[in-house]
Amino acid sequence: MNKQKTYAYIALLIGVLSVSASAVMVKLTTTPPPVTAFYRMFFSVLLMMPFFLMAKGSGIKEMKKKDWLYISLAGIFLAFHFILWFESLELTSVASSVVLVTLQPLFAFAGTYLLFGERVTRQSVWSAAIAIIGSLIISWGDLQISGWALAGDLLALTACFMVTAYLLFGQEVRKRHSLILHTTLVYGISAGTLLLYCLVFSYSLDPGSGENLMWLLLLAIFPNLLGHSLFNWALKWISTNTISVAILFEPAGAIILAYYVLNEQIMLTQAAGSAVIFAGILLFMAGDIKRSFRGKKVPAQHSNRNLDD
Repeated sequence: MNKQKTYAYIALLIGVLSVSASAVMVKLTTTPPPVTAFYRMFFSVLLMMPFFLMAKGSGIKEMKKKDWLYISLAGIFLAFHFILWFESLELTSVASSVVLVTLQPLFAFAGTYLLFGERVTRQSVWSAAIAIIGSLIISWGDLQISGWALAGDLLALTACFMVTAYLLFGQEVRKRHSLILHTTLVYGISAGTLLLYCLVFSYSLDPGSGENLMWLLLLAIFPNLLGHSLFNWALKWISTNTISVAILFEPAGAIILAYYVLNEQIMLTQAAGSAVIFAGILLFMAGDIKRSFRGKKVPAQHSNRNLDD
């Protein structure tokens, strides 16, 4: 396995740990979900801008119409992912919301297969199925707590579709352009979309308190810059499928943080589901690493639409 892919896996690990803190940080804010989403993306753009300016917008002149279309769609999908997910956290527990948001393989495997012809192995399908079963175990147990959970779960599931679309469209642009260019543009378009949403629906942009501002800034630093930005960087060497399955680690991390920070109790179903998720992810990663050693990685744009034994 080459050094770039090794670094990509390390970045993926750091990214998953960072996004695991996202749900807890959102719950610690008192701003409305769309406003929380806006500040998360706005602060992310501000933090990225010095790097973008130092690179002198490197590559922006080489952007084609198709690139602008894809990166705009990625930014819009990311904006609505945050709106829907943050709304779901108002209605259901961290466990249920995060679990359903991270069921991305259901959408990613279908998306990369149908849109980009990316080859999917039988081992990948089985390992994703195992991880999804683990996610459903957690969700089933948590759904018994509140009748409001159903509405929150539906919002979270829709948010899951949105973030998968963001990754799929972003993958195509990331393969051709730098991380700084890609991330700054996507976050900027997302922030603009969220600002427009807040203005149209008359949300006040007042953060309310210094403590809220602190959490909003931390949301930009950890889940975004050390989470999603690293996922975007890794997309150049690791497929959307691999990233989507790895992100299934997020529920376990979020549940543990929710227990210590928000005093949300860990149920037996959550612990059991997390164990099953780990098993599925490890199986998937083992297959992906094995194919890397054998030199059988097939670029998405040249893959055949079939299952590879």
